[in-house]
Amino acid sequence: MSNRRGPQKGGSEEIVRVRLPKRRNREIFARADLMLGANHIRVRCEDGVTRTGRIKGKIKKRLWIREGDLLIVVPWSFQDEKCDIVYRYVRAQVDWLKRRNLLNQ
Repeated sequence: MSNRRGPQKGGSEEIVRVRLPKRRNREIFARADLMLGANHIRVRCEDGVTRTGRIKGKIKKRLWIREGDLLIVVPWSFQDEKCDIVYRYVRAQVDWLKRRNLLNQ
């Protein structure tokens, strides 16, 4: 007997943990548009503004960001054309957000 569970039949939906932007912290959705080098990316935010995003060191060491990825960014309060990238979504999370109609893009 094995304690492992195989793929379940019946078409049950897989459980995906998804982090949503915290609006009170000024976080918004954005798409990676163009890699600029030196840990900077041009991002197209959901409010219609194109900003220069900076990959924070915490994220830079853990994962790769490519053009077209869905991100959470925090615009700078003193310079609106720049922002910090705080999170990157994986494919399953993006699909979940699309099914729930949480994406405007």
